[in-house]
Amino acid sequence: MQISIDYDKCCGAGQCVLAAPNVFDQRDEDGIVVLLDDNPPADQAENVAQAAAVCPAAVIQVRQ
Repeated sequence: MQISIDYDKCCGAGQCVLAAPNVFDQRDEDGIVVLLDDNPPADQAENVAQAAAVCPAAVIQVRQ
């Protein structure tokens, strides 16, 4: 699984962090997503898919 993020469109809602805290974080200064692991282990696939699904700005792209 490969993850990419369109940082310019991120609105800082933080839903990705709630869904997959081992993969996503947020910058303290503006809440923009921080990708902790762009190729997380398979056991994170469900959490990452959920994070992409709930992102209000649809900035998370996941490729298998």
